[in-house]
Amino acid sequence: MNDLEYDIINELYFVTSFRDLAGTLDMSDADLSANLEDLVQKKYLKCFYPDPDTEIEYKVDEFFQNCRNYYFLATKEGLLAHNSR
Repeated sequence: MNDLEYDIINELYFVTSFRDLAGTLDMSDADLSANLEDLVQKKYLKCFYPDPDTEIEYKVDEFFQNCRNYYFLATKEGLLAHNSR
């Protein structure tokens, strides 16, 4: 896990919106989207939409179009990787 992945997961112990993450991490939307997608593919994060209680399945063709509206949460695997660093 690199430093950026660590910082992202550190913010996702609780369900957090894309906008809140972008503000907290001071990253561009494009950079944050790419890193979030990488973490979702590794199964370190879960996505929620249209509200913070409705988990959705990751779909490659829809992620970049919609990720700015998503909420995110670290998975058990993500937290274990984060905490074992």
